Amino acid sequence: MIKKGVVTGVILAGGKASRMGGQDKGLLVLKGKPLWEYVAHAMAPQVGHIVISANRNLESYRASGLPVYQDQMVDFPGPLAGMLSVMQQCESEWFLFSPCDTPYIPDNLLERLSAECKSTNPVWVHDGERDHPTIALVNRINAPQLQDYLNRGERRVMVFMREVGGHSVDFSDTKESFVNVNTPEDLARWQEKV
Repeated sequence: MIKKGVVTGVILAGGKASRMGGQDKGLLVLKGKPLWEYVAHAMAPQVGHIVISANRNLESYRASGLPVYQDQMVDFPGPLAGMLSVMQQCESEWFLFSPCDTPYIPDNLLERLSAECKSTNPVWVHDGERDHPTIALVNRINAPQLQDYLNRGERRVMVFMREVGGHSVDFSDTKESFVNVNTPEDLARWQEKV
């Protein structure tokens, strides 16, 4: 089991959010709170500390008091760029990643991922139907390989995770925890849920 003190929780909030009309998804308000805060609240007891990966509205994120890291690659090349930037700028052995638009990640996410972690290979969530490779536990030892992968022009998260020997972990018993907010309609549905 990986101890929480060596894990940095990373909220991925650096995307373009094209399906949300370009709005910054992390700052969308669900029941009075921005989406990213739900992720931070769920992660906080599980990790040593939390950081945010963001490329826009930096002052809004910095107002939280949490460290905010921008992509070091230009043109929003996807979540892997955010993952790499955090791993390059933040001293930590392990990183627990989650997108900002998955507000109800489970409170045992780190425990379950680390229980299935073999050496330093990444592990990620599978909800019984689909993979969620951006909800993942990754060791910093993978950063050079990730840099090489991105330098080759590759962007697909699943391909990278498999390339470095990672595997999914079954979370089919908590599938609802990984529903994300991609569209205005999704957000409206979540507002109505109790």
